[in-house]
Amino acid sequence: MEPSVLLLLALLVGFVLLLVRGYPKARGHLPPGPRPLPLLGNLLQMDRGGFLNSFRRIREKYGDVFTVHLGPRPVVMLYGTEAIREALADQAEAFSGRGTIAVVEPIFRGYGVVFANGERWKALRRFSLVTMRDFGMGKRSVEERIQEEARCLVEEFRKSQGAPLDPTFLFQCITANIICSIVFGERFDYKDHQFLRLLYLFYQSFSLISSFSSQVFELFSGFLKYFPGTHRQISRNLQEILDYIGQSVEKHRATLDPSHPRDFIDTYLLRMEKEKSNQHTEFDHQNLVISVLSLFFAGTETSSTTLRYGFLLMLKYPHVAEKVQKEIDQVIGSHRLPTLEDRTKMPYTEAVIYEIQRFSDLIPIGVPHKVTKDTLFRGYLLPKNTEVYPILSSALHDPQYFEQPDTFNPDHFLDANGALKKSEAFMPFSIGKRICLGEGIARNELFLFFTTILQNFSLSSPVAPKDIDLSPKESGFGKVPQTYQICFLAR
Repeated sequence: MEPSVLLLLALLVGFVLLLVRGYPKARGHLPPGPRPLPLLGNLLQMDRGGFLNSFRRIREKYGDVFTVHLGPRPVVMLYGTEAIREALADQAEAFSGRGTIAVVEPIFRGYGVVFANGERWKALRRFSLVTMRDFGMGKRSVEERIQEEARCLVEEFRKSQGAPLDPTFLFQCITANIICSIVFGERFDYKDHQFLRLLYLFYQSFSLISSFSSQVFELFSGFLKYFPGTHRQISRNLQEILDYIGQSVEKHRATLDPSHPRDFIDTYLLRMEKEKSNQHTEFDHQNLVISVLSLFFAGTETSSTTLRYGFLLMLKYPHVAEKVQKEIDQVIGSHRLPTLEDRTKMPYTEAVIYEIQRFSDLIPIGVPHKVTKDTLFRGYLLPKNTEVYPILSSALHDPQYFEQPDTFNPDHFLDANGALKKSEAFMPFSIGKRICLGEGIARNELFLFFTTILQNFSLSSPVAPKDIDLSPKESGFGKVPQTYQICFLAR
């Protein structure tokens, strides 16, 4: 045998032995799951339908709490309403850590309010909640901002004169402007080129993060990061947005009036100045720009995508839209803007919005958590820093709580008397200590934008309702609906 062939065989044998010996042995006592292969983990149990389909099939064999090896690392999966609530609500502190999403980790790196952990996360979350409240979250001023934005949108739709249009970027414009008014202290014109560029980067990034290739990258990021792929495009996109945020921060710094902070960035800069002598402060430039990126991205993409799903569903089920319009006509009429006070008198409309959120299932596998200490859960010992995926889709489609979980039906949220019915399984914003920071803003936006549009317009589609495709264009970390055309016809 040739020496070169012998050398190659020896190298291959050595490599395999290294893999086997180097394969991490999990401490503690993790829940059961399919047997992993060295380095490859549970690759053989994954199918082209993506993580969610794979986890559903594994759950059928192993129950509601199970372990899946994503490449070399074990991740505990929580499936169904009860398991998720027991962890994220009943043991909220233990499960309050944040795991990573491999394709965005090179940008976030544990900074900012969404991906931080420990004292950094606690300090940034406290600050963000107080500051966003000061600049309108939960106050009447944010309601007025949403109403004003809704007025601008109505005018924009009127210009189309009932011609078919793709609503993607207009829905992005209105949701982005609400968070921009709080974070940057300004709103943007719908034709502003810089604004539209940022929105395109968000839209493309959310689609790429939710793609099949990003799920493959999650399995083998340590190896694939050295090769071209969608992960590099995501990093380029987010870096371009960060560059814009950095420029905005410098403009704020140059025009800052300490006695009159204008927005989130001003308030943060003042806090940085106050704590500049504290060597351990978390209020630095890196946490500022990454927190703004987190708020800007989440505040734009989640609500706008929900609206896109919502109006696609209204085209698919026109009788639901007509029933909402009937309730709008009875409660609000046509001569004034909808207000948040109307919400309590409009149970059917609220039920429809809840059902849109449930059915669209926007973040199906949840944002990853990790346990902050060795944690006993359902008889298993999860070592500190074990990653945990709360499969939110499994709660939103839980047959114990929703009679027809795979069917769009607003009756899921109405009792026998037509009153709004809450559900323990309804957790589109997650639950526990890591619940979405902007839940209040998002709920207000969805109600006011949805009702204002349907107050002013009837909807039609170039495609017959029976032919409208509700299946997502991408389904991974997030769900991205198909692009579609819609006609807004003045009522």
